[in-house]
Amino acid sequence: MSFPALHIDTVGSQGQDIVLLHGWGVNNQVFSPLKNALHQYRVHYVDLPGFGLSPNIDGGITQWSQALAEQLPQQAIWIGWSLGGLIASQIAIDYPESVAALVTIASSPCFMARESVMTRGIDDISPAWPGIQPDVLAQFSSQLSRDLSRTVERFLAIQAMGSDNPKADIQQIKSLVLSKPLPTQQGLSQGLDMLAQVDLRATITQIQRPWLRIWGKLDSLVPRKIISSLPSSDNIEDVLLHKASHAPFISHLDAFLDHLLPWITKYR
Repeated sequence: MSFPALHIDTVGSQGQDIVLLHGWGVNNQVFSPLKNALHQYRVHYVDLPGFGLSPNIDGGITQWSQALAEQLPQQAIWIGWSLGGLIASQIAIDYPESVAALVTIASSPCFMARESVMTRGIDDISPAWPGIQPDVLAQFSSQLSRDLSRTVERFLAIQAMGSDNPKADIQQIKSLVLSKPLPTQQGLSQGLDMLAQVDLRATITQIQRPWLRIWGKLDSLVPRKIISSLPSSDNIEDVLLHKASHAPFISHLDAFLDHLLPWITKYR
């Protein structure tokens, strides 16, 4: 299958390749605060399909992951925030040769909240999975066709909930991402579908690469309580930033880098 070329800003001509995947509603400019800290690397700032300057790509997470794996270097360190972390995880599962190490930031293998279900009998009920309530994503989906820019702005506001300085965080995110065109309605709709439907909980155990998972304790979109329900192994390290919400690399940049930089240095 042939895919259109995605927009990728590559900074640096030498050093370990790093791929950065942004979240829903924004574009690669959201990672601008990281540029100075990553100057020793060859960093690929990606606009996901339908976001920023990238064209749409039909399909779902399978097609997006294939397009990204084909257009970016192998054996890179993949860093994905929120929806970007879900996609990076899918790439680590389907294209392990592309991934030297994986970093997910405020990301979940299953973003949608799930109710408790009975598995084998009345005494065997799997616990509810915490996440975004279905009616919240349904509202975003229905609003997309009516007011695209307001829908994106509302979602950015939710991302800052719990932060010490939510107004400042929202303003910084907006000022960064509005330097590019608004996402396409198709790209936003596809991204919402992934947040609502994709569930990698059964397959993330296939990820054998070194994996750093960074969480915000105050995150309202990806509750910290999911950490104890996720698989743990020698290749996985969890970091919980106690004062951060959903965008720790914006709200608490220094604390975020204190954990990220020493970790990725091991895989240069």
